[in-house]
Formats: sequence, structure tokens, C-alpha cells
Amino acid sequence: MKFLLWLHETYQRTAESCTQQDVDEWAATGPTTRSAIRTFFVVAKKSRLNTSVTIQHRSAKTSPSLSQDQRLAWIHELLTGTSESLPYRIAGMLLLLYAQPLVKVVTLPTGVVDDNDTGMSITLGAHPTDVPEPFASLIREHLAARPNLRTGAGTESPWMFPSTLAGRHLHPNTVMDRLRDLGVNLLGARSRAIGELVLECPPSLVAEALGYSTQVAFLHAEKAAEPWARYAGRRITGA
Repeated sequence: MKFLLWLHETYQRTAESCTQQDVDEWAATGPTTRSAIRTFFVVAKKSRLNTSVTIQHRSAKTSPSLSQDQRLAWIHELLTGTSESLPYRIAGMLLLLYAQPLVKVVTLPTGVVDDNDTGMSITLGAHPTDVPEPFASLIREHLAARPNLRTGAGTESPWMFPSTLAGRHLHPNTVMDRLRDLGVNLLGARSRAIGELVLECPPSLVAEALGYSTQVAFLHAEKAAEPWARYAGRRITGA
């Protein structure tokens, strides 16, 4: 199976250790026929070989889209609105600002945030990334009063988004459902976010900072007709 070969060669993982992000990357970087691996993971879930990966039925001929104006409107809503509780607003902001898949967002430990006199940064990939205000203030507010810390995990819980189940983080489907109910186009938001980011920086730097593969970053650069895409064969490093 081509997917399993790619998974092993790229991340040295198997079907059992495969993550949702692996599957999303595979599907996003190839033809629509790649969605056919859904059948494999339906069987894998039933046999309990891998119960963490979910692939939806493909119903649209094109990828869901979100305009930059819509993205900015959602950023404003989550920053200033009261349509959701703070943890879900922050999870949505990590999606909209930093193109982070929610399956990764829920597994972030509090240690990825560094807050000092010079400002706040968050480590999502190889290097810390600045967190602008007023988002930084929201994260501070959240970390000072994370919910679900009285469920047995105590204040020592390492997760940014603790679950009601002691010692665990929120399930990604819980966050996905809450944001979908608001009307956020999750896949469109992530695609638009990374598409805008590769317009501002070399794709290789975006990939390193946000924990994406260089292949995915350059794919989005090509879709955006960004001149950086012509340098796909080069590794660009920051100063």
C-alpha cells in the first residue's frame, strides 16, 4: 500500500502508530483518490489496530475554501467574542493563526508556551514562534485558570487543554465539533492560514516553525503562486 510505504519512509511509523496529522498530510499532498484509504482505516478502527484516525467521506469535488477576509473575521470573533468558552476560542486561534491541526492542538503541553519580559512565544515546531497581543493575553488568562483541573489530574496536569478524564487532554473530536457548530470551516481555515503564512516567509521556515513537512509548505506556496515555490529544491535557513 503506497500510504504505508510513504508513512514508513517519511516518519518511520506504521499503521498502528499512524496519527491523524499523517493521514491529513497524505491526503492533502496528492490526488483526490488518496481519500480511498478511508476504507483501510475503517477496518483498522474495527479491529482496534488504530482507533485514533478518522477519515470523512469525500463529498466535495474541491477542497473546502475560506477567504482571507473570512479568516480574519473568525480571528476577530474568537479574540473578542463570547460565542464559545476560552479553551475552544484558543484552540480555534491556534488553527486560524498558526495552521495547527486540532488533533495536534489538543496534545500541546503547557510547556510549549514561554512567557517572559520580552513577550510570549509558542513552540509548535523546531523553533519558537512569537504570539502577538491580544492573543497572548488570552493564553495567559487560560493558563492561569485551565478548566477540568479538579477531576483528579490536579494542577500538575501537563496539558494546555485538560479533559474531564483525569490525566488526559481533550479529545480532538470534542474541539472539532464545538468549532464546527460555530460555523468554522476547519479544513478551509487551516489551508488558508498556511497559504497566507507562506506568502510572508519562505515555506521551509514556515514548515520548521509550525511542525509541517517542507513538502506540505511548498505545496501551499505553489497553490498561492508564491515566488518562494521556485526554490523548492533549496533549504532556506533563517538568520
